[in-house]
Amino acid sequence: MVFQLDDIDIAILESLVKDGRKSFRQISRETKFSTPTVKLRYERLVNMGVIKSVSPIFDMKKLKTVSNFDTAKVKSENHRRQEIGRNISIKIPCDYCKGKIHEKPSVLKFANMQRFFCCTSCRTLYREKYKRRIENIILASK
Repeated sequence: MVFQLDDIDIAILESLVKDGRKSFRQISRETKFSTPTVKLRYERLVNMGVIKSVSPIFDMKKLKTVSNFDTAKVKSENHRRQEIGRNISIKIPCDYCKGKIHEKPSVLKFANMQRFFCCTSCRTLYREKYKRRIENIILASK
């Protein structure tokens, strides 16, 4: 059986290609279709096998090996995964000044989002600069 995708299906797929982590509500706002329609169509695309998985795409420039480890010494695959997880850190630039974040970042949480800053000053300046956008995101998430 051949099934023809319509404009709704295509809009949902295009939205997911940009960012597969979006909520149904975010996709709904972007595509101008209702949230229940987006959810129903998404589930149909999954059941038809069009969407097989939503997988992360890593930015390898942000991953930095902290220490070298000898994979020959690692006995099991599971142990190797644990070892890799302990030996990789992530370089996160400040969301305001784009500078380096040293030690513990200052975090701004709103709706289902987090922003990371090098200091409380950058966090405050970011909050002031994007006040309306943050408020709109919070209102839309309720």
